[in-house]
Formats: sequence, structure tokens, C-alpha cells
Amino acid sequence: MDIVCREADTLVFVEVKTRSTEFFGRPSEAVNREKQKLITRGALAWLRLLDQPELLFRIVEIVVAGGKPEFTLIRDAFQLDRHYIY
Repeated sequence: MDIVCREADTLVFVEVKTRSTEFFGRPSEAVNREKQKLITRGALAWLRLLDQPELLFRIVEIVVAGGKPEFTLIRDAFQLDRHYIY
């Protein structure tokens, strides 16, 4: 996870993915199941420290094609597995 921030009363965990081309797919596609588990574990560690129950996961895609970056924010990118819900 690259950024931890707040939006109003919600703690937001942001993963930033950058690609110079979409030849191998969108950057957000790199946030696979395994990467989601790592982000979830990090988010739960933050929650234990801060006693903050609400959280969201977001992905910021950055594609730099032709020298000009294109940014896409994906809100609620994935949900916690039932295994992690407390």
C-alpha cells in the first residue's frame, strides 16, 4: 500500500500503479488477489493501532503514454474477505 489517508471519517488505503503502456493491461489489473491480501493485512494493522473500524481500498492508476500521464481513481476497489471482517 502506498498511501494511507482520510476522507471525512473514513480511513482510505491507496495503492498506486503506474505503467508506460497498456500493452499488458490496465495498471489496476496488477492488484491481484495476492496483492489484495497484502494490502488488507497492512490495513488491519493500521486499524489495530488506530482503533478505526471504517476503511476503504482505492487504486490510483497512472498510465504514461506519449509523455502525458492519465490518472484514474478507482473507489472501493475491493472488499475485505469474510475471513478478515471483525
